[in-house]
This record gives sequence, C-alpha cells and structure tokens, in this order.
Amino acid sequence: MSYMLEAKGLEKRFGAVVAASDINIGVTAGERVSLIGSNGAGKTTFVNMITGYLKPDAGRITLDGHDITALEPRTITRRGVARSFQIPQLYGDLTVLDNMLVANACHDQKLSFWQPARRPEAIARAQTLLERFRLTEHLARRVAELPGGVRKLLDIAMALTGHPKLLLLDEPTSGVSAEEKFPMMATIMDALGHEKGTTVLFVEHDMDIVERHASRVIAFYAGRVIADDVPAVALATDDVRRYVTGELLQE
Repeated sequence: MSYMLEAKGLEKRFGAVVAASDINIGVTAGERVSLIGSNGAGKTTFVNMITGYLKPDAGRITLDGHDITALEPRTITRRGVARSFQIPQLYGDLTVLDNMLVANACHDQKLSFWQPARRPEAIARAQTLLERFRLTEHLARRVAELPGGVRKLLDIAMALTGHPKLLLLDEPTSGVSAEEKFPMMATIMDALGHEKGTTVLFVEHDMDIVERHASRVIAFYAGRVIADDVPAVALATDDVRRYVTGELLQE
C-alpha cells in the first residue's frame, strides 16, 4: 500500500521518559484519524515529530514517499503539512480578516499582506474559508475580543490557507463547553469536507467526538501504539479500555 504519511521505527526519549517507542504508522490520503491517549502518552510528541518541532532519536518519517525526518518546520510546512494548536496562535490586536491575510501571505510567496494590488485574491480566499467555518460575522472583530471556541475555529481556518495535504489538529475542542464542542467539531469537519484530499489527524479526549468523526483511531500509551483500527474496534480493545478510557478500571 502507498501511504501519504508514513512513520517507521520512531524513537524519542527525554532522559528516562520514553515518549516514542518503535512507532510504525501509515496514513493514506483523505483519512480522518484520531489520536487518543492519556496525557503524556505520546500523542503530541508524535505530532511534533511529524511537523519537525522535535527530531526523533531513531526512525524515519516520509511524506508522499519523500523523507522529511531531518527537515525544519518551515520546510515541512511548505511541503504541505499544517497544524493548529491547543492554544490558538493568533494576533490578538488584528481583526479576524487580517489574521487570515497574514496567514495567507505566509503560505504564498507571491503575496504580501501589505501589497494592496494582490489583496483582492487573498481576501477572496480568506472570506471563503471564514464562511465555511461560520466566522463571517466576526470578520471585522479584533481577535482579542473573541470567545475561545471562535479563536480555535479561526486558528484552523488559518492553517488551511496554504491548501495543506496533511492537517494536524491538537485538541480542537479542549477548553470548549460540552454544549459547544459537538456543533463546533461538526463545523470543523464540514469545512474540511471542502478541502478535497486533505488528510486530517486530530488529537482528542472526548470519545463521543472520536466515534462520530474519525474513520480510524490510533491509541497511544507510554510512548507505544496500543491500538490502530476503526473506532468501534479500537475503542473496544482491553488496552484502550484500561489505559485510555478507564472502563476496565471502573468495572
């Protein structure tokens, strides 16, 4: 099978702490994969190695068959990998639209945020994404005035300005109320549905959201992959029920 993203034999230690132990994962184009596990299980370490923020002690990462293991984050981004963060990385004093224009200029070397002659096409792209994420009403608002859930949606919309082939979402619903998280995740997935071929890996702790929106689940524990399957199968394994959801401990 040909994988769009493949990790082979990844190892990462921080002193005595094993953050990744012989991680072998292959992801095909267009998949919606949820990464689950308790805090410290290795999910974010895996994401950080894919994006180049951490370098593995051993192993190899390929994107469309090209080795990206040693590349810097900016180079990996230009290869088609984008991410959002658990804490949105935004410009609080700028408006929603201006945040989108800055993101667009960062991804397109032909554009500059301060070049009025090129702004119409940048604005059109920004407005299209803001509409998909239901953020049009906030277009002229300063980011510092926005509620947490809206900031998270904006962070993801900004990540899409570069038309990534792989999008990594780090806990997109964390810090959002129970009443908001389900419609928020539905909005995210609906918006991503317009990005044809984009593969999505998202870190999530709410198993209801995982079951609704993931086509596949990869569970981590102590730096190891303990399950990798469709949600119904992965979430039912004894290791996941013991170490991730805690169901076996409750019985």
